[in-house]
Amino acid sequence: MLIRPFVLLLAAFLAVPALAAPASGPSRVLTGADLFNLEVASDPQIAPDSKTIVYVRRANDIMTDRTHSSIWSIDIGSGKQTPLITDPGSHSQPRWSPAGSKLAYISSTDDKVGAQLYVRWMKTGATARITGLPDTPHAITWSSDGERIAYAMFIPDEATKLGKAPDKPTDAKWAEPLQVIDAVVYRTDEDGYAKPGYEQIFWVPADGGAPTQLTFGARNAGGRLSWSPDGRSVIFSANLSPDWQRDIVNSEVHEVSIDSRDVRTLTHRNGPDTAPAVSPDGKWIAYIGFDDRYLGYQNRQLSVMNRDGSGARVLTASLDRSVGDPIWAADSRSIYVDYDERGSVRVARVGLDGSVRTVAEHLTASEFDRPYSGGQFSVARDGAVAFTSGTTQRPSDIWITRGGDARRLTHLDEALLATKTLGNVQKIEVTAFDKLPIDAWLVTPPDFDASHKYPLILEIHGGPFAAYGPTFSTDDQLYAAAGYVVLYINPRGSTGYGEAFANQIDKAYPGHDYDDLMSAVDAAIAKGFVDPENLFVTGGSGGGVLTAWIVGKTDRFRAAAAQKPVIDWASFVLTSDMTPYFSRYWFGKFPWQDPAGYWARSPLSLVGNVKTPTLVVVGSNDYRTPDSEAEQYYEALQLRSIPTALVKVPGANHGGLAERPSQSAAKTAAILAWFQRYRTTQAVQGATAP
Repeated sequence: MLIRPFVLLLAAFLAVPALAAPASGPSRVLTGADLFNLEVASDPQIAPDSKTIVYVRRANDIMTDRTHSSIWSIDIGSGKQTPLITDPGSHSQPRWSPAGSKLAYISSTDDKVGAQLYVRWMKTGATARITGLPDTPHAITWSSDGERIAYAMFIPDEATKLGKAPDKPTDAKWAEPLQVIDAVVYRTDEDGYAKPGYEQIFWVPADGGAPTQLTFGARNAGGRLSWSPDGRSVIFSANLSPDWQRDIVNSEVHEVSIDSRDVRTLTHRNGPDTAPAVSPDGKWIAYIGFDDRYLGYQNRQLSVMNRDGSGARVLTASLDRSVGDPIWAADSRSIYVDYDERGSVRVARVGLDGSVRTVAEHLTASEFDRPYSGGQFSVARDGAVAFTSGTTQRPSDIWITRGGDARRLTHLDEALLATKTLGNVQKIEVTAFDKLPIDAWLVTPPDFDASHKYPLILEIHGGPFAAYGPTFSTDDQLYAAAGYVVLYINPRGSTGYGEAFANQIDKAYPGHDYDDLMSAVDAAIAKGFVDPENLFVTGGSGGGVLTAWIVGKTDRFRAAAAQKPVIDWASFVLTSDMTPYFSRYWFGKFPWQDPAGYWARSPLSLVGNVKTPTLVVVGSNDYRTPDSEAEQYYEALQLRSIPTALVKVPGANHGGLAERPSQSAAKTAAILAWFQRYRTTQAVQGATAP
């Protein structure tokens, strides 16, 4: 019922003259239509001999309004790149065999059999489909001899039944049968309502053959996999405890024998132990985790233990950052990991003595819409690191470093973006009320003139335990192209600044992060080119929470757009797809144990103060911050006669609100049109808008 209002509302927004397309010729600034022409590099996999990199190249298709992935190869010496797997469909997860002679990958080329595991013989170019599975395999991992491939896959189970409907007559058209739910987490934002069944681990011969299932039972086993050097067992992480559905953070590292299929547990602590990686010499297992103290945020630390699970010790205790993606060096004497550092991502080499040495910097994520920190990397035998990196002016490309300066190997968006004048991104320093230093960035319009006054959009990241950085962002560039200065910051609670900085909001969110945001706005105004009478605010998820919190605390913003917000924490923790997590780690109590505490931190408690015209945006299939949160805020504003509108993005989940290019462009256009309604004329108007 809400799809038609969405279309009518969006059509009205797009009709605003300020957002009209240029009369003739291509636009010199970024437009919503340009989103279909952007490409991005991801998942770089460097060959063991460090001569070749294969990577996943993601491009948007204007006819299907979808992102499609192909696999490309780069000759590192010459820099020449070649399309490797570009057949119709989508191709991902390229993984080199240990000798580098073969490449495994997942492909959905054949619609009749779905996504399957394929192997390509690199010397001849011959390709074979290895599996014919009922579901998509993932976490594919080669054995050290290149003879086997392990993977994880969902296996259906029988659904719970209560009673029985009458027998249906032949050819009768009856309603769908009852859906009986008895799982604690019964839907996820990624996959919707859960099918009955569990993730299990398999292995298959690398040249094809019948797969062998290794794990069984009513538990999920999977995640990142690692083979023992002798190829007789697979190491994995899972929560196999009886209360696994409620204690969702706790997991251990396990080993399963491919002969007996017996499972042996190798770690024994309260907390997550994940991403196991066996050293090449077979002596050690590296893994990521922490001893759980039930805080809102804890650093994920790199640990190492003996092959049998004994002698566990933390290697990164001196590094006040979370680490991830452990990859062993070829000599088994150190481990490569990545970590956030003040809005950027680095790769470090961690020695078995606990020494930490940075080997690559400025990794960036392979997303378009917002400037989140992130990135991916892989390592060759000689220590060469392939990674994704971009700038504020370009999405992620493939880079390589061999211990010195990094070299850029791809230029995917150069032809398009070289014709555009983009907003410039500059860092500004912010000092909070309690003298805490806060990082912030300003995106200025393409034709910026510091002698003019511009309207400002405060754009707030989600998480809240996440971080923005100096990276490319289509949302921010589209806002800037419409004539706005865009301000984004990493308030307290953001990652990449240490555990204490993140836990400034432990059991106190929203809280003083609001003050950080206001301090950043004041610092932007102090630059002299921001019009203090034309301030606007938006943000998604945790940023949606803070947007709704802000308009309940101050009237200084002319309009707001709360995207996929949480409005009532009590209803949220009982309807989100991560119900067992939020009440324990973000509040410490259930809603019925502390109703006053939940209400005091809920933006709905402040709705009686709101005077700011506020747009509410949410995906219709959002199960992380369910659409009921956005809807109740919209209705509360309506009942108070506050100017508002509800934009629902059909078919979009929480993580995919900007996944389809048309919806990403339309969502940004809707927000700009809403702000345009309340923007006064004394501020500089954008000459060209998306």
